[in-house]
Amino acid sequence: MKAKQLREMTLDELQSSLADLEKRLFELRSQAVTEKLENSKGIINVRRDIARIRTVMHERSA
Repeated sequence: MKAKQLREMTLDELQSSLADLEKRLFELRSQAVTEKLENSKGIINVRRDIARIRTVMHERSA
C-alpha cells in the first residue's frame, strides 16, 4: 500500500485495514515458527504497511 492511498481512506477504513494486517502478521509469524512460510519478505512488507497506517493515523490526530 502506498501512503497516498492511505491518506485518501477514512479513519474507519484505516482501522479495519490495520486489524486485517495485524491478523495477517500473526499468521505469517506462526507460519515462520512452524517452518511453513514460503516468502519471508512477506513479514517485512506487512510490518511496513502497518507502520504506514499508524503514521497516517497519527498525522490525523495531531
